[in-house]
Amino acid sequence: MRNRSTKTQVKNIVKDMRTAAGNSENRESSLKNLDSVKSVIDKAAKKGVIHKRTASRKISRLSKLVNNTKS
Repeated sequence: MRNRSTKTQVKNIVKDMRTAAGNSENRESSLKNLDSVKSVIDKAAKKGVIHKRTASRKISRLSKLVNNTKS
């Protein structure tokens, strides 16, 4: 039960980041948001809610998405 809220938070924040990166014209704000998303994912991995490699993969894919955005 404790892990469910953390897993939901990770899923929602990743989804929000993907939509923001797709719609955002300001790359700097996306990079700032990426730092907070990384923090949430890393904390979930540290608690053992998600595997550390899963966390690394999610962070990598989001970083790649943000870095490939225009502007």
